[in-house]
Amino acid sequence: MQRHRDDASVLVPGIDAPSTVACLRSLHPRGIRTIVGSESRSTPAASSAYRDEFVTLPDPETELAAYGDALLSLAERPSVRTIVPVREEDVYVLAKHKAAFADEIATPWPDFETLRRVQDRVELFAAAETAGVGTPETELLDQWTDWNRETIVKPRYTVASPTYLGARFEDAEIGSTVYQRPGTPPDEQAVIEKRGHTPLVQERIADSREFGFFALYDRGDPVATFQHCQRRGWEYCGGPSAYRESVHIPALETAGRALLSELEWHGLAMVEFLRDPSDGEFKLMEINPRFWSSLPFSVRAGADFPYYYWQLAMDEPIRSEPTYEVGLGGHLLRGELSYLHSVATEEYPLVDRPSLGAAVREVATSLVTHPRFDYAAADDPMPFFQDGVNLVRAWLASRSNEDPETERDVETAAAIGTEIGDGSTDSSETGSPADGDPTRSAQTDGGSRSGSRPR
Repeated sequence: MQRHRDDASVLVPGIDAPSTVACLRSLHPRGIRTIVGSESRSTPAASSAYRDEFVTLPDPETELAAYGDALLSLAERPSVRTIVPVREEDVYVLAKHKAAFADEIATPWPDFETLRRVQDRVELFAAAETAGVGTPETELLDQWTDWNRETIVKPRYTVASPTYLGARFEDAEIGSTVYQRPGTPPDEQAVIEKRGHTPLVQERIADSREFGFFALYDRGDPVATFQHCQRRGWEYCGGPSAYRESVHIPALETAGRALLSELEWHGLAMVEFLRDPSDGEFKLMEINPRFWSSLPFSVRAGADFPYYYWQLAMDEPIRSEPTYEVGLGGHLLRGELSYLHSVATEEYPLVDRPSLGAAVREVATSLVTHPRFDYAAADDPMPFFQDGVNLVRAWLASRSNEDPETERDVETAAAIGTEIGDGSTDSSETGSPADGDPTRSAQTDGGSRSGSRPR
């Protein structure tokens, strides 16, 4: 049973993506005390004017069990009413131990068996077929035979954990999506050995624009929905969102609702689709069962999902029908820089690369036409600057891998990042122990690091 709380607080994990900051900016002005928990003091949310408290947590990528224990310990505080999942590890531990969390706080997220149907793409695509939702032609690697087509190889699971990989968890690398040139089949046994499981092969949908159906569900019923079309990703082939526009497409709404109804979904979901140019049908890519990295844009367009989530958790009615404005655009500036960098320096075998000049003009035009930014806000500027420092630090770190002489620059940037992260006032900080099982996440929404190797 949930205890009655007089001093309402919410715990939001702090990550590199803007979703944490969006939650703070939505909930804090409504009198809800905000707690940011993270393994890194340089997370942009730590410097937000809308953050009341910062708590140091174990790194869930290397200490998953300890991370879950720390979240449960915070949930036992009398003032904490719920926890907001913003990355795959968050929802994994919250669903895995939902009964324990339900004794302390509101739990507006799916149970673990439902979550497994989403994190195992074989089960997810089976659910999509039952729901009548389109999917790309997909088979396990050892069952695919037509290598003369354009294909991609991707992990079967969205989270690497002992639950899915079993004994191979300690030494396997779940990997990420890989494009396959026609006529060049991969070494099947080598791929399976390296990834620790049999990955999936999919036909490639020849359109890099991603369509997102975003939703909050209450035990199978939609509370609020939103749609956007991703016009640019971090790379010119796609990836996390750099620029997107709000849309309302009935066929996309129908597909997203049909799948979530089939799953009897509860909580947050980003359902990702590509539109097949051969027939115009929306084809399912994956579901992210948490807040998405472009959440600030959803809120700016009028879909205040953090507040809807809080209302659902508190059993409060949403007094007006949730609506949003169609035709707006929004940017993550770091993502735009990454996009231009990929155009200038990278090559993907199955995707035509635009000219650098055309790419620069396209980005510049949209910045002027749609001046909405995920981090930049006049009343809360520090997360934007901290994100910039983090970008410089990451760039210098990548250079140091090639040139040892840049290590001093990396250390200097790290010190600057710490100063910005500690710049806010009237906050408290709490530490947590760190020990436990690791996990690794492969995802496309920018919510966490991918492909890391835990110990």
